[in-house]
Amino acid sequence: MNRFFPVKITEIVKIIEAEYNGDDLLVSGINRIEFASNNEITFFKDKRLEKYLKKLKNVFLIVSMNFTEEIDISVKLLRVEDPYLAFIKLIKFIDSKKELPKSGIHPTAIIGENCVIDNTAYIGPGCIIGDDCKIGANTILHSNVILYDNVEIGSNNIIHSSVVFYNDVKVENYCIIHSGAVIGSDGFGFIELSNGAYEKIPQIGNVVIKNNVEIGANTTIDRALVGSTIIENGVKIDNLCQIAHNVVVGENSAMAAQVGISGSTIIGRRNRFGGQVGLAGHMETVDDVIILAQSGVAKSVEEKGIYFGSPIKDKLKAFKIEAAINNLPETVKIIEKIRRKLEL
Repeated sequence: MNRFFPVKITEIVKIIEAEYNGDDLLVSGINRIEFASNNEITFFKDKRLEKYLKKLKNVFLIVSMNFTEEIDISVKLLRVEDPYLAFIKLIKFIDSKKELPKSGIHPTAIIGENCVIDNTAYIGPGCIIGDDCKIGANTILHSNVILYDNVEIGSNNIIHSSVVFYNDVKVENYCIIHSGAVIGSDGFGFIELSNGAYEKIPQIGNVVIKNNVEIGANTTIDRALVGSTIIENGVKIDNLCQIAHNVVVGENSAMAAQVGISGSTIIGRRNRFGGQVGLAGHMETVDDVIILAQSGVAKSVEEKGIYFGSPIKDKLKAFKIEAAINNLPETVKIIEKIRRKLEL
């Protein structure tokens, strides 16, 4: 557990601005309500988890101001306006206290020619940095990160182990890129010849990742054919996603695991894609589009809204269709009975 613990409950009360009337006891850790025990702290907000309240013993529980449920006498309550936000505030505070690697370059790292690495940056064991690379202040490269030539990584970024950046990738500031991500690999570009064989089209563009972007583990973002594949400010990409060449992802958009975006597609701002959503190439979505999990997008989305299905439809219409399909066996039986009566 984080070195923050054990800590006195009065310290946590200050952090989350809670009302607490108990003794100044030690908190041993932090946990989900399903598993909290032994003086750990957790929270309750979701009524679906109400069944766990009766099982709680010897824990600290963050609750709303109007919480009135019956609980064991050993449970100590911390009352706040919004329990979930208070819990997240506590998590963020704990995370801010974790020790980060100290600046410097590990002796096993290999650094190319003409590189500019800020004195406050950290380059971990086994990293390989090509020629003409730039790494900004307070950026952390964990072990075995690989930068091809002419990669620029700005300030205050965290690059986890085994991330690979191909040539000419540019990352701005305050980004987090998780292990196994590959940034700047070739786009899927081929010409089909008359004999059925394929000839590769060189991909000579790059990838540009703007500020405050998070990219999940084993996600791949392809370099552009020409120009740039662009991930705008504030974008959040889950694990195992595929962003193809020349895609532009609008600011503050987010996508869950296994989303695939085909080449030259432009995603609007504040789009939200559920898991396994697939988008065809050379299309656009407007701002404020939500596409639910496992949907397929075959053409441009020109109006904001919530969509579902393959091909996508307005959510309400899609759900009605699904309901009708589920009722189809019974509907067939009814139609068959009517047919038989008419034949008589």
